[in-house]
Amino acid sequence: MGLFDWKHWIVILIVVVLVFGTKKLKNLGTDVGESIKGFRKAMNDDDKPAEQQVPPAQPVHPQATSPLSQPHTIDATAQKVEEPIRKD
Repeated sequence: MGLFDWKHWIVILIVVVLVFGTKKLKNLGTDVGESIKGFRKAMNDDDKPAEQQVPPAQPVHPQATSPLSQPHTIDATAQKVEEPIRKD
């Protein structure tokens, strides 16, 4: 007689059915199944090579197609920061 014996699982199942009802549980199961299918499809789409994927659509606005007069970049050099010595 463990903490979760088969009798305990039956009581929990009956309580869940009484609280939520069979229709909501059926809809929940359908939704979970569809989300798993969608997840698997998305994972398989990511595994395809890049050449088979559709290129992004061109921008519609004429302002988006004109080049910028100056590039917006940040020029910086990385420097190592010494960490303080802890005195524990």
